Amino acid sequence: MRVDLFDFDFPAESIALRPAEPRDDARMLVVPANEAPLEDRRVRDLPHLLSPGDAIVVNDARVIRARLHGYRSRGGTGAQIEATLIEQRSPNSWRAMARPAKKLAAGDLLSFCPAPGSSQSFAPPLEAELEARGEDGEVTLAFDRSGPALDHAIQACGSMPLPPYIASRRPADFRDDSDYQTLFAASPGAVAAPTAGLHFTRELLLAVEAAGISLHRLTLQVGAGTFLPVRAQDTRDHVMHAEHCVLSRETAEALNDVKGRGGRIVAVGTTALRCLESAARSNGGLEAFHDKTDIFITPGYRFRIVDVLMTNFHLPRSTLFMLVCAFGGLERLKAAYAHAVRSGYRFYSYGDATLLFRI
Repeated sequence: MRVDLFDFDFPAESIALRPAEPRDDARMLVVPANEAPLEDRRVRDLPHLLSPGDAIVVNDARVIRARLHGYRSRGGTGAQIEATLIEQRSPNSWRAMARPAKKLAAGDLLSFCPAPGSSQSFAPPLEAELEARGEDGEVTLAFDRSGPALDHAIQACGSMPLPPYIASRRPADFRDDSDYQTLFAASPGAVAAPTAGLHFTRELLLAVEAAGISLHRLTLQVGAGTFLPVRAQDTRDHVMHAEHCVLSRETAEALNDVKGRGGRIVAVGTTALRCLESAARSNGGLEAFHDKTDIFITPGYRFRIVDVLMTNFHLPRSTLFMLVCAFGGLERLKAAYAHAVRSGYRFYSYGDATLLFRI
């Protein structure tokens, strides 16, 4: 399909720079599967929009402080640089996006310290050698420590990797340490938050349980590729980024039981949906999955597992907007987004939610 079919306009002031308080007070646009009218609701209404016996599936990935600030040393000269980690390659090596990349070359020594304005201190400095430089600012960094020692240093030296549409308008601060982490965060390794999960509060979870709706967890370590634009003119030419996903045997069996009893599977976020659909068997059941997934879902895809999707509003021309259009219908979703813009919904990671029922 042509990528320009997934374009839309919206004002920059629609981008949320902070989450709603409390989180479940965010607005939620309900998009029914049929031609029924759109509904303007709140996230706290979620239990009333589902049925007893349904199952909610959340992503328990935990965001690491993946944005590193530091200096480049070469031949007695230096330069300030920033590196955002995007994928761990080995116990001491990460792929990263660096800027300004034009000031970097293979063999450079980089020394990282806490982000400007941070109250943290860390010694000795975290150092890395730039092993390779690729296209569009991508680099490979070999650090001076590995394993848990490297994990600790990254958490001490780094800052939260806010998405570009927020980071370009304000720096990360101490509030983002909790704001950009879901209530379910348990498995460290993500470099972007599974943002649909940001809306959940303990009060909402109690209401979900009281409504007879079960809660299940999986892990998909969200990569920075989730923010990359689709540069191809046709979706067939786009290469999807791969992310590590874990669905346990116990969870797969529990969700198969839900489906067998007529309950619906409700994915909280596109990451949860992608993991579930990657773990689906051809007959529609789920099996344990522990692998990378690069599943790319566009209109025409036949969903095998997920019946309902709770997700935020996504970037135009993004793979995430393509996915929701596959789930709810291209024209239906474009109309829903136009309604959201007119009605003052807040967009993207810290913004409002949509609840989509599969066409």
